[in-house]
Parts: sequence; C-alpha cells; structure tokens
Amino acid sequence: MYEELKPPSRLLMGPGPSNVHPRVLKAMATPLVGHLDPYFLEVLERTSDLLRMVFDTKNEFTIAISGTGSAGMEACLCSITEPGDEIIVGVKGTFGERMVDIVRRLGGKPIIVEQEPGKIIEPDQIKRALDESNAKAVAIVHAETSTGVLQPLDGIGDMVRKHGALFIVDTVTSLGGAPVNVDERKIDICYSGTQKCLNCPPGLSPLTISERAWTIIEERKTPITSWYLDVTMLKRYWGKERWYHHTAPVSMIYALYEALRIIEEEGLESRFEKHKVTGEAVRESMKALGLDLFAQEGYETPMLTSVKIPDGIDDRTFRKTLLTKHNLEIAGGLDVLKGKIWRIGHMGYGTQPAFVLPTLTAIEKTLRDLGRDIEPGTAASAALQVLEKL
Repeated sequence: MYEELKPPSRLLMGPGPSNVHPRVLKAMATPLVGHLDPYFLEVLERTSDLLRMVFDTKNEFTIAISGTGSAGMEACLCSITEPGDEIIVGVKGTFGERMVDIVRRLGGKPIIVEQEPGKIIEPDQIKRALDESNAKAVAIVHAETSTGVLQPLDGIGDMVRKHGALFIVDTVTSLGGAPVNVDERKIDICYSGTQKCLNCPPGLSPLTISERAWTIIEERKTPITSWYLDVTMLKRYWGKERWYHHTAPVSMIYALYEALRIIEEEGLESRFEKHKVTGEAVRESMKALGLDLFAQEGYETPMLTSVKIPDGIDDRTFRKTLLTKHNLEIAGGLDVLKGKIWRIGHMGYGTQPAFVLPTLTAIEKTLRDLGRDIEPGTAASAALQVLEKL
C-alpha cells in the first residue's frame, strides 16, 4: 500500500514556485468540465482579458500555453526562427543562455550580447549588434531569475523596430511583480510563467504576440518546428474557431483565472509598490546581517534578492538547515553561481510581512547557529523600518 499524499506546508521563498493563495487552490478543486465546454470557453475568454491587463497590452492573441515558462520560451522562439535567421540574444545569466541554446537547435544563428552574471545588458550593446547584423529579432530576459537583475527595457523596443526586427522579452519572473508594459515598450512577443509573481502552480506559460509579429510568423518559408508549441494552431483553439489542438489543462486554467482575479482586485500599481518596498526591505535586512548583495546596484529585481554566500558558510548545510528546522525554502545559485549566491524570493502573495519576516528571522538564526556574530532581531528590525512605507 502506498501512502496518501501528505506534503509539508513549506514557506516557499525561493525563485519559484511561490506559495499559492488559498483561493487559487480552491479554484483547482472545483468540478471539471470539458475543454470545449461552453462554460470553459467563457473562462478562456476571461483569462485572456485578465492576461492583457497584467501584460498591459491590447494584443488579441494573449493566451496561456500548456507548459511551464520554458515552453513559452521555446514556443516564442520557434515561432519566428527559421534556419539561418540571426537572433540577437542578451545573455547575463542562465535563462539568456537557454535562449541561445534554443536558437541554435532551431538552426538559427544566435548573436550573443553578453554581460557577466549580476550586470545588466547596456542599450549600446544591443544597438551595436543591430548595426552589425541582419537580425530578425532581439530576445532578452526582463528579470533574470538566476542573478536577481532587472533589465531596463525602455527604449530598446524603439531601437529594435527602427531596424525592422522583432522584440522578444522573457517576463517569467517579472509578470505581476513589476511593470511589463508590452505595448508601451513595443514588445512584439512576450512570455511568462505562472509559478512566480502570479502565485499559481507551475504548468502554464502566459504569452502575448503582436499583430506585427504575426505578420512575420505567417510569412515563414518553413513550418514551425514544434507541433505542440505551434502558435498558429494554438491561435485557432483560443480564437473564435475553437479548433481542437490538445486537451487543455482545465484545472490549471481555473487556477490561473483565480490568481489573475486576485491581482485585478488588488490593482497592478498597488502590487508593484508592494514588491518594490518588500524588495528594498529584504535587501536592507541582508545588509544589516553583513551579507553582500550580488545584483548590480540600482537594478535589483523587486521580487527576488540575490546575496553572496559569506566565507565559512557551506551553501548546502545552510539551506538544508532552513528547510529542516524552519520549514523554509530559499535557493542557491545556478551554473557558474552554484555555491556562490543565495536567491530569496518575495513574490506576490509572498510579499506579506507574515511570510517575509519569518524568512529573514530564520536566515539570521541559521547564520548565528553557524558561527556568525549577529545581534538577535537585527534582520527583522532592518526590514520593518522599510516595510512601514506600505
């Protein structure tokens, strides 16, 4: 006999998944209907409307792909990349590197514009790459999850459009936690994930595509390489035709719909301010504990704080202690940053002081237990001084 599921109730304060609002869990437990049922089709319509709100766009094609944010990344890149196409990719961490990998697998020619992890891509770097290439698109990560850096986007869309290229932006970590402004920033293709600032379980990838990008997609000389991620077929399901493509994950769409309703009720500006202040509070707390921040100053993501692991502290021991003694999950670094940084999430539902303060207190206590000389209450005190702004 196998035991029934009894997962621990963790405090998920890493880079995702984030803690899910009880209303979202309740929505997932509501009765199933068919994926072509009239009621479910109404839910799809409403979900698209709400996604337009968080993306800040009027794009008709605004949907949620059945798959994680990586599926959204691949769907967007394979929709426009054909063999030989030059695609400029901004690389400043793990997820920019994934874009490069996908472009290569599609037979495209990635033109890499690179910065060391923790730094932003400078607009002049993009301009030089555009001037020296025949790029079909520029792809960049807004909030780089692996480093905690928020990439400035203003002005890049104008630059890209002047060269006749498309602007592709990864907002997996930023959507719902920082302004994306798809239309204002002239973003042609934008994708995200559900498990971060949207506070929904992982499994869907919201994305939006402009009419300008659709013109390029429809003029392709070769078929889109992925059948499952072919946006031209997904358009027929999410659009008026309601053509069968695959069985949509009904319960996950319910969850996303409820998560978006919560954001709409709170208001985007209020939500952005909460992330901004909470991010500042966590950073001040880390500095009070004697930890050095990793991300370039002034460009830290408001929903994720990256800090350098201090000398003499073992990464695995530290995070295992947080999990076993405090029921708290934060994340370590990826790839070249493994063992060098910690990543602390404070996303959406997780921006509440009831989540943030126990997290900071547990980090402080564990550092003390591992030999750091810290006055008890230091972390919470520093954070509270900032959280008073809310």
